[in-house]
Amino acid sequence: MDKSNSAALHTCSGPSARTPQEYFSAYEEMVANLPYQQIDRAIGEIMGAYERGANIFTLGNGGSAALASHFACDLAKGTVVSENGEKRFRVIALTDNIPLMTAWANDHGYEQVFAQQLQNLVVAGDLALAISGSGNSPNVLRGLEMARSRGARTVGLTGFEGGQMKSLCDVCVVLPSNNMQIIEDFHLSVTHAISSVIRQTMLDGLRVHRMAATGMAD
Repeated sequence: MDKSNSAALHTCSGPSARTPQEYFSAYEEMVANLPYQQIDRAIGEIMGAYERGANIFTLGNGGSAALASHFACDLAKGTVVSENGEKRFRVIALTDNIPLMTAWANDHGYEQVFAQQLQNLVVAGDLALAISGSGNSPNVLRGLEMARSRGARTVGLTGFEGGQMKSLCDVCVVLPSNNMQIIEDFHLSVTHAISSVIRQTMLDGLRVHRMAATGMAD
């Protein structure tokens, strides 16, 4: 491994902790500085995609790939409540088709594993939701570029200073930390907060619908 790559990996890893207490002490500062306005805007983008029947594509690498799949599951299944079962989120994790990813990587390079999948699928009005701790993963950047070229909306979830991906996103949630592990911890928390808020929004909508239906029956 060359020195530049080694330095980049070290920087992205962030500081280590000598004890669990030292590690978790970073949570207090993160919670106090979470970008709630941007998280709310991300919720708005996701709900907008739902309301217009658009597709949502999630993507990321490593732990972010796992979260891309996890978040797709939370949106696709976790938001289904009672009568809204007929209208559901149209969400696809681009991290789940391993044979297709390896085929694109083998023939066109790893930078293309998301962009080439999106070229088959994405249309204007869809939403690409990219997760990258550094904001500089080349394949994530190429995926966002492809989505934007097709007229899709883009949302990013990142850390550090946002990286190159910040300029490619309509909404970018940048977590204020230089520790990759803490960033990844809170990426999961942010996606759980988003899916929880969306589920409650669905439940509130059902209550309003039921009250309206009861009033009409009377």
